[in-house]
Amino acid sequence: MSRQYFGTDGIRGTVGQAPITPDFVLRLGHAVGRVLKRQQDNPVVLIGKDTRISGYMLESALESGLNSAGASVLLLGPVPTPAVAYLTRAQRASLGVVISASHNAYPDNGIKFFSAQGTKLPDDWELAVEAMLAEPPQWSDSAALGRAWRMDDAAGRYIEFCKSTFSSHLELRGLKIVVDAAHGAAYQIAPKVFHELGAEVVAIGCAPDGLNINAGVGATHPEALVRAVLEHGADYGIALDGDADRLQLVDAGGRLFNGDELLYLLAADRLAHRQAKGQARGPELAGVVGTLMTNLAVEQGVRRLGYEFVRAKVGDRYVLEELHRRGWILGGEGSGHLLMLDRHSTGDGLVSALQVLRACAASGRTVAEQLQSVQLFPQTLINVRLPPGQDWQKNPRLADETRAVEAELADGGRVLIRASGTEPLLRVMVEAQDGAQAQACAERLAAVVQAT
Repeated sequence: MSRQYFGTDGIRGTVGQAPITPDFVLRLGHAVGRVLKRQQDNPVVLIGKDTRISGYMLESALESGLNSAGASVLLLGPVPTPAVAYLTRAQRASLGVVISASHNAYPDNGIKFFSAQGTKLPDDWELAVEAMLAEPPQWSDSAALGRAWRMDDAAGRYIEFCKSTFSSHLELRGLKIVVDAAHGAAYQIAPKVFHELGAEVVAIGCAPDGLNINAGVGATHPEALVRAVLEHGADYGIALDGDADRLQLVDAGGRLFNGDELLYLLAADRLAHRQAKGQARGPELAGVVGTLMTNLAVEQGVRRLGYEFVRAKVGDRYVLEELHRRGWILGGEGSGHLLMLDRHSTGDGLVSALQVLRACAASGRTVAEQLQSVQLFPQTLINVRLPPGQDWQKNPRLADETRAVEAELADGGRVLIRASGTEPLLRVMVEAQDGAQAQACAERLAAVVQAT
């Protein structure tokens, strides 16, 4: 059975258009509640959201749907996605739900789910919910309806959790840090975390109005962070996205570091920490998981550290699945989704930032100094629109040209061609040590697609 509603990270779309409508979300809540009721008698579901104006409407619909199936609800208010994952686990809840469209603009919204262990749910669970959506509703009678409460201290509990992941003998005193919360879910939380660890905080992107989430700020628009760091003479800048599960970091010189580079830094730091304590590398540090888009220079650098390196499909969900499969703890993608399973069960922009700053404090070296041995290869990405019905995988000319480009690049680059999961586009990416070569090779491949 193929999924009709669930994508790679829950259900997402434009508010007011199917499926992001209040009637569907009520049905979704009812279906989820019925699936939970099959597993336990009195399920409790945590619901958090970001700062989009549509969150109020969808929260009410979801709450009603869950209650109608006999599931009780604990409302967290605006909190980051990883806060919902943490609190679901800490509260021993049955399920965690996040109402957010992450880095998308405010007209979009979405719904994603976490298991009782604070992890993304498997395909089988999503298929069970979709099958339940196809059945007529079975409303619980009055005595069996669920209830709803609000958790007033959700933000405070999560702040303390974030701080607990930072070494107790270290602090951020003496650092000036610009914190950009993208006018999103961490707008109150993120500045407090860094301030309570001793940093002087300059907050930007922390004034949501329901319509400005991710608008010119945050991890998807790091130029605002770069300007603020330089303007205020800050030591670092931390940018999160709308639901605060991804990170972009800027240093005092205005240099932006992406998730690929930070993944290498975290891997090197974990190894150095073990060596400093005279500890052997455990099996959980045998390897690192990236994605198909992870920069080749990072893969080579990670291998030089003695790690295995495995590529998963694009999306933090697939990175997490691969980590669980192999029993490893470190993974991530260039967009800033970083996974450290010894710190949290899911990607967390705040926890990731704290781990990077901890590595700097422990080593006495800046981020740039720790990344001197890794120079990212230039990447060229060209999106080519596919005509209806074209099977690019059976295109012999494209296959021949791809082999020719790969032979030309040899060990100094790579080719990745993949279809978009949301649009009729073919994404052609070439990576090479020479940027002009990457551009020329990508254009050759794109031209073959366009000519057929």
